Amino acid sequence: MPEARTPAQIEADIVRRREQLAETLDEIGVRMHPKTIIGDAKARVTSAVDHTAGRAVVAVNRLVTDVKDGLCHEDGAPRVERIVPVALFAAGVLGLLVLSVRRKR
Repeated sequence: MPEARTPAQIEADIVRRREQLAETLDEIGVRMHPKTIIGDAKARVTSAVDHTAGRAVVAVNRLVTDVKDGLCHEDGAPRVERIVPVALFAAGVLGLLVLSVRRKR
């Protein structure tokens, strides 16, 4: 059988629960404040942008490394047999762009 609580114990419980409720309400007030909501949204957007930018940097670094590995030997010497066709292709694309710009004028 549970022990009977004294009025002082009951009053102490009520005071403790009021304090807990006040803390909870204060926390809800802070969380629901427009500045807090905006700050949280900004933090999420910033995090998403940082994450996306980081992934883009990694992808670009990987691409540059792959291209370099394809155009250079392990010792760093250029692979002429691969560079010449790439340069000719780039010159052709540039020539076509110049011609298309001249035709528009």
